[in-house]
Amino acid sequence: MLIDAILRTKGTAVATVPPDASVRRLLAVLAEQNIGAVVVSEDGATIAGIVSERDVVRRLNEQGAEVLDAPVSAIMTTEVRTCAPDANVDELRRTMTTHRIRHVPVVNGGRLAGLVSIGDVVKSAIEELETEKAHLVEYIHR
Repeated sequence: MLIDAILRTKGTAVATVPPDASVRRLLAVLAEQNIGAVVVSEDGATIAGIVSERDVVRRLNEQGAEVLDAPVSAIMTTEVRTCAPDANVDELRRTMTTHRIRHVPVVNGGRLAGLVSIGDVVKSAIEELETEKAHLVEYIHR
């Protein structure tokens, strides 16, 4: 299965915030959209970084509440692993597991084209297994 199949099901909308947005604003976006990570982008198409709930919690622990008024650029991950829509889901799952990454932006032609979470990847694996099981059961009952 390819990443594009996941995006066709979940959609291609990606929550973004500019690098100069405050961490407090980031938290509002995460809460309003009930999501775990946001892509940091000036224009909604290019990727400057990514920031997750975990990033905020770690910085709050290290720096205290003053981090809430800091810009997102101060806490974001700048070395962002991305994938293409034609990437294999199994390969992405291995990459996410190996590097302990929960969110991977999808890039097509140098532009942000979606976001895949570890939950999306696990869901697709379960769906594939259920389909395979159904085919095997059907084959056995013939």
